[in-house]
Amino acid sequence: MRDRCHLHWHLLYRICRVYWAPLSAMDGVLVAVKDELDCAPYPTTGGTRWLAAARRPCGAGDAACVAQLRACGAVMAGKANMHELGAGTSGINPHHGATRNPYCLARVSGGSSGGSAAAVCAGLCPVALGADGGGSVRMPAALCGVVGFKPTAGRLSNSGLLPLNWTVGMPGILAATVEDALIAYAAIVDQSKPSHLQPELNLPMLTCTRSMPNIRLAKYAKWFDDCSEDIRSLCGKALQMLRTQYGWECVDVTVPEIEEMRLAHYVTMGSECTASLAKYLDNMSKSEIGWDVRIGLSAYRSFSSRDYLNAQRLRNRQMFFHNKIFETADAIVTPMTGVTAYPLQEDALGTGELDYINGAALVRYSIAGNFLGLPAITVPVGYDTGGLPVGLQFIGRPWSEATLLHLAYATQEACAREHRKPKVHYDLLLSKEY
Repeated sequence: MRDRCHLHWHLLYRICRVYWAPLSAMDGVLVAVKDELDCAPYPTTGGTRWLAAARRPCGAGDAACVAQLRACGAVMAGKANMHELGAGTSGINPHHGATRNPYCLARVSGGSSGGSAAAVCAGLCPVALGADGGGSVRMPAALCGVVGFKPTAGRLSNSGLLPLNWTVGMPGILAATVEDALIAYAAIVDQSKPSHLQPELNLPMLTCTRSMPNIRLAKYAKWFDDCSEDIRSLCGKALQMLRTQYGWECVDVTVPEIEEMRLAHYVTMGSECTASLAKYLDNMSKSEIGWDVRIGLSAYRSFSSRDYLNAQRLRNRQMFFHNKIFETADAIVTPMTGVTAYPLQEDALGTGELDYINGAALVRYSIAGNFLGLPAITVPVGYDTGGLPVGLQFIGRPWSEATLLHLAYATQEACAREHRKPKVHYDLLLSKEY
């Protein structure tokens, strides 16, 4: 049995100690919400000290995802910390404190949804909402040893999400298990759009995963191996187990122009961020912003309209490359990050931190999911020699969430014996308070 906080009926009963007709499988379940999504009555700060007051008239009520969870009976546990304005990968926030990794408190949790990942990892809730504009759900999920799920762009509503980067960012799910991620996904998926804009929702029966034949996973070896030795070994071992237990095959592919895609995504994300925040940033002191975010915003403001348009041309080009890969494969498989959680530097806690070496390694495999709007999921596959979690990622063709959930579930089952509880963990099932 995995020591995780699951969405089981007996947990709901022991928490509430009453009988009732449940509204859904989410009824009574605690959910943390990243501070980038509106969730009444809490202010939405975006990890700052000024944004909540500046946008208060626009930030009343709940984000669509939050409202849907409430309608299913979920209990909003509160706001989760995040990297300031989502503009970093460490989770170090000079205004609200650095989010520490439950596996090692001296290590980063990742960003920008680090608070959501840490809350799930520590057992405080089985599910949390995050937002993913550049791997911001999947990266911290991998560093904290939980599941991180970003559906296809448009599958979840962006209503009530801070518009920091509107064509690459969207809500996402952090969960203790793939089963929990599926239940939360079913609760918050946006089914209001007409069928010509998105296919009909397909929710997989995970117990049928073993019957899925002839799965082909695209692997670009040069890119796959551009990570630490521990990550490369564990992710390779996980793929071998999938081949042994399910008969699934890896096919060799090339993903062209990965560095160009990364730069085009950075231009797109940065341009949209400064355009969205211009009315605030033009009338405030830089002293209210962390040092790392100040530098990031300065870089973003240097991008021209020509830079942005050229980035969109590269976007179309990359979509063509990826569609060709999906003609012969069901998903692209990569490690989730190039490094595991790295140490917190004490002198960065009050200012923020720019660590371009580790930051680049963390985003190495994240970009296609956001820049191209593709669904992607990360699932834990083991631990490095220091006991820190490692995640494996599957990237799918548009609207292939059901396939990705099957792949992640198979990986979870294959690697189940590897699971270790974090050093900081609260077991609600065994708590005497309940």
